[in-house]
Amino acid sequence: MRGFSGAGRSGIGGRTRRFDRSRAAKAAAGLALYLLAGALACAQDVSQPLDAPARLAFDMASAQANVAGLAILTLMLLATITAVLHLIGRRIWTRRVRELETELARTNAKLDRASLMLRSESQILISWERPDAEPTIEGDFALIADSPLPSRVLGFGAWLDPAEAARIEEATGRLLTRGEAFAAAVVSLRGRHLELDGRPVSGSAVMRIRDVSGERLQLAKLRDQFERVEGALDALRRALEAADMPAWTRDAGGRIVWCNSPYARAVDAPDDQAAIDKGGELFDPAMRREAAAAVKETGAWSRRTSAVVGGERRTFDAVEARAAAGSAGVARDISEIAALKAEMERNEDDYSRMIDRLSTAVAIFDKSKRLTLYNAAYRQIWPLEPAFLDQGPSDGEILDSLRAKRQLPEQVDFPAWKAQQLNAYRAIEPSETVWHLPDGRALRVVTAPNPKGGVTYLYDDATQSYALASQVNALTHVQGETLDALKEGVAAFGADGRMKLFNPAFAALWRFDPAVLSARPHIDEIARACKPLCRKPELFDDLRAMIVDLPDHRQSRTARIERTDGLILDCAALPLPDGATLMTTLDVTAGVNVERALTERNQALVAAEKLRNDFVNHVSYELRTPLTNIIGFTQLLAAGGVGPLNPKQLEYAGFITDSSHALLAIIDDILDLASIDAGALELRLEDVDVAEAMKAAAAGVQDRLSDAAIELRIVMTDGVGSLSADGRRVRQVLFNLLSNAINYSEAGQTVTLAAMRRGSEIVFKVSDRGRGIPPEMIDRVFDRFETFPNGSRHRGPGLGLSIVREMVELHHGRVLIDTAPREGTTVTCIFPVDATAALPASPQLAAPSEQQSAQ
Repeated sequence: MRGFSGAGRSGIGGRTRRFDRSRAAKAAAGLALYLLAGALACAQDVSQPLDAPARLAFDMASAQANVAGLAILTLMLLATITAVLHLIGRRIWTRRVRELETELARTNAKLDRASLMLRSESQILISWERPDAEPTIEGDFALIADSPLPSRVLGFGAWLDPAEAARIEEATGRLLTRGEAFAAAVVSLRGRHLELDGRPVSGSAVMRIRDVSGERLQLAKLRDQFERVEGALDALRRALEAADMPAWTRDAGGRIVWCNSPYARAVDAPDDQAAIDKGGELFDPAMRREAAAAVKETGAWSRRTSAVVGGERRTFDAVEARAAAGSAGVARDISEIAALKAEMERNEDDYSRMIDRLSTAVAIFDKSKRLTLYNAAYRQIWPLEPAFLDQGPSDGEILDSLRAKRQLPEQVDFPAWKAQQLNAYRAIEPSETVWHLPDGRALRVVTAPNPKGGVTYLYDDATQSYALASQVNALTHVQGETLDALKEGVAAFGADGRMKLFNPAFAALWRFDPAVLSARPHIDEIARACKPLCRKPELFDDLRAMIVDLPDHRQSRTARIERTDGLILDCAALPLPDGATLMTTLDVTAGVNVERALTERNQALVAAEKLRNDFVNHVSYELRTPLTNIIGFTQLLAAGGVGPLNPKQLEYAGFITDSSHALLAIIDDILDLASIDAGALELRLEDVDVAEAMKAAAAGVQDRLSDAAIELRIVMTDGVGSLSADGRRVRQVLFNLLSNAINYSEAGQTVTLAAMRRGSEIVFKVSDRGRGIPPEMIDRVFDRFETFPNGSRHRGPGLGLSIVREMVELHHGRVLIDTAPREGTTVTCIFPVDATAALPASPQLAAPSEQQSAQ
């Protein structure tokens, strides 16, 4: 304080002296110039005229006088200047003394006030003129110790704890060496709160120690707290800077005021300041609005979201929380974690689905013996509720529940058995047991310890396996008995060519001693013994070769071997899946003999049928010419071409004509059937008008309708149109159906002929109200030469319905019959509209162009 005041007075006095001396010098110079100008003016007033010597003398005298006068004037001027300067200086110094006295009084007053203020507060002041000089210490030493010793003030360890003392000593050293100011709040060993403030002042160092209380104490605490918070914040920022996680803080307006380097890199900014300046946002605007709304409403926002970083979409766990002056947030890049988690979930799903598809029941328990995973087969094998299993029960609880439901093996000491089962959690190697349950099931239980603790149980229902094993044993026994009872010789040879099994029939057929075959001879030994019995030994060699061939070339082989003793054997060699070969031998001597006899008989029957067909064709063709002549001559006689006939002769001629036509129709039918049987009947397709075909068929039976007093009704639906068929055969079908209906109808009844189009088919129906057909005769109505008079007038050969079915089927149609006794009969013929489209490749259909070319 003293040094700072002295320097101030020196500076003010020096400026005042320089100012007063300048003004005095200017005043003295002005006065001297004024006196010199007056003397020169006086000298110039002597202007009287003189002669030359006198002038010269006068000039010399005048010059001397002028010099003397000038000297006097100069002395007077100097004396006057000196006097003036003295007066001026005295006046200046007098005024300066008064100013200094006034300033001294003010300074003393300030010093008194400063001392008063210094003493009014409990504090200690320490000042250093130089770092190596002794400090000046003043103040209330009772703040730190009971004894007022200034030397103890700088011994910080005497009145502070070691940590605080070291901190203050370090701060004091930096103040003295580097001029770094510091401020600290400490608590002395006596429990007093002190404030230490050190700073450089005018080249010196000053430290003040003062007691704090009330608001100052609170301020000191807040300052310490601020320092701690600032340190923690700085550490947190350093940690966030080091961590690869974008972090940021925002002000109340939502603008970013701080961010770390990872955030700047994420928003493609060169540094954090550039990211702040351009306001770069990590997430899209929609996500930003959501975060701002959540922070405003709830104070925090947490979300797993994505952002584009470096041209690649990354996944972040972002958190932003409200702060006093805005908000702060951090985002953790979990792209790899999310990918691994997704992959793990997919693997777990695949694993779960794979386990669920297993027929083996699987249950996995963790190291705390609680159920963590089970599959559908586990739920099926044990009657446990899914809700119970989903709660993660312990292994012991499941065993207790199964015991209560009598689903575990019956045990005399269940606790001991249960403890033995739970020992699997301490086992190292897997174990396998079989549980025989009270309900008859047998479970194969495999217990495998898990690498991370826990146990995996595998349950296989072995009931069927044990049953199958029993069945296999029984089946093997039955097969053995069956093979022994077979009359067919059976022998199995292994892959090495040696016999594995045989039955007695094999030994009997090939005349082997069973004891020899029981020794498992090789196929070569069997071949050497069997070939002498064969008329063609090479056949047995083929069977032997199949047994000893390589597996890739083995194929089934059969051979009929005729032996020298008259036996005929069918032998076969069949490869088996295990590389073995099965050889069978069957005595077919009787069957072959019968077959030969049947073959000879069949050949005779074929020849007889051919002879019959030839005879029928020949007779039919031979009868047509005489019948034609008879019909022609009869018609000639009836027409009176050779003379008039009496009524009786005309009646006889009519009978002859009718009988001849009937016989000709029978012959035509027989020829048609023979052509159909021989496959030589060819349909000549044309567009057949359905209505015209029906009228033509009706015209053919008019005489029969008149003779039988029967009415014919023709019914057609609109648009029935035409069909592609052989028109002559269609009319023949309708004619035969109408003739059959007339024959089985009674006088006064009605026969109906109907036609309709149904999709791609034409349906003809011929109905009568006659006696109908008995049920036992329906299956034979379409057979040839079958007649059923049933009280009717019909006495034909029984070919009408046969011809109908054959002709309709040649058109790829079908015939249906609906009849009942005393209710009449309805025969339905269904023709395809286009017979060629039904089976285009049929050889019995000829297109119209082909017909024309044939004609």
